[in-house]
Amino acid sequence: MKTFDKSSKLEHVAYDIRGPILEEADRMRANGEKILRLNTGNPAAFGFEAPDEVIHDLIINARDSEGYSDSKGIFSARKAIMQYYQLQDIHVSMDDIYVVNGVSEGISMSMQALLDDGDEVLVPMPDYPLWTACISLAGGTAVHYVCDEAADWYPDIADIKSKITSNTKAIVLINPNNPTGAVYPRDILDEIVEIARQNDLIIFSDEVYDRLVMDGKKHIPIASIAPDIFTVTLSGLSKSHRICGFRVGWMVLSGPKTNVKGYIEGLNMLSNMRLCSNVLAQQVIQTSLGGQQSIDKLLLPGGRIYEQRDFIYNAIKDIPGLSAVKPHAGLYIFPKIDTEMYRVDDDEAFVLNFLKQEKVLLTHGSGFNMKTPDHFRIVYLPRVDELSELQEKITRFLSQYRC
Repeated sequence: MKTFDKSSKLEHVAYDIRGPILEEADRMRANGEKILRLNTGNPAAFGFEAPDEVIHDLIINARDSEGYSDSKGIFSARKAIMQYYQLQDIHVSMDDIYVVNGVSEGISMSMQALLDDGDEVLVPMPDYPLWTACISLAGGTAVHYVCDEAADWYPDIADIKSKITSNTKAIVLINPNNPTGAVYPRDILDEIVEIARQNDLIIFSDEVYDRLVMDGKKHIPIASIAPDIFTVTLSGLSKSHRICGFRVGWMVLSGPKTNVKGYIEGLNMLSNMRLCSNVLAQQVIQTSLGGQQSIDKLLLPGGRIYEQRDFIYNAIKDIPGLSAVKPHAGLYIFPKIDTEMYRVDDDEAFVLNFLKQEKVLLTHGSGFNMKTPDHFRIVYLPRVDELSELQEKITRFLSQYRC
């Protein structure tokens, strides 16, 4: 009898969404145990609802969404996206926009259309791990550049420069950053643009958290300061409009296209192959990007996300041996464990044991391609009372690892 193994293309892909931690969480839930799932940024799971007008328009357009759309997306969605970026001083046309089934599909398509075996792409460390996985699956190699925790998690420009080779095709930017919550200032972006300019690199900018910025910080889309560089910007509505399950995102191409015609042809081929993205979800893009459908109130003092972010940041600081850079965007905080105070040398085992003992599901730092086993990510979407209990559980659990 034949045996069937996974494709050899997956041998170098480290992105295993199951893994021992999630398998244990599923086993515990199947046994009736209640798990606090702080491993994914799913606002709906914590009582954050989509704006009423978004749901209203979804229902109204249901009958008109029964067939396939243009492979790049429906007119109203692409028009709204085009105008959204034009207002940010990014010069794009309707033809530059691809509506996709969430940013995840956009990442996959963008890498598959570009890479051949041996090609290299610069990726931040820590990263959103799907970038590394999709690069590997497309035959490329993810070369991780350091984001410096001591410098507010900003990219280390010298490290980026040191890792460019003749095989480097592109650089990935995740801004605002997941998992760190960093928002990059203009001077850092200018330096990255100059690196791309000098080395003839494509910029891929993952900006899905661009509307979840706090503390008066300003998100600067890198395409707005790089009109002479071909840039692929990815974003969507999953977090900002609390509709993760709708799977609605987009890719926007900007900058000169003379030397990327073949790449764009590849994107068009992949776009046509999957026919189109979710047509019903596309119907809410115009509604979401227009009018007053925003998340702004939740990000101001007194708003849930702002207050929960402040609470967990202060709670982490109050736990001996833990530290964290204050996140200024997104839904996550990325604490560091003092390994001179606690005997932690395997962050995956640490998170697995925490799950078993305290019934809380976190994500270990090496899951974001960190090289040191001393970080983990917390989703701060639960209300303050649950985050307060989390502080107690972490404090209690860490005491077992005291040196």
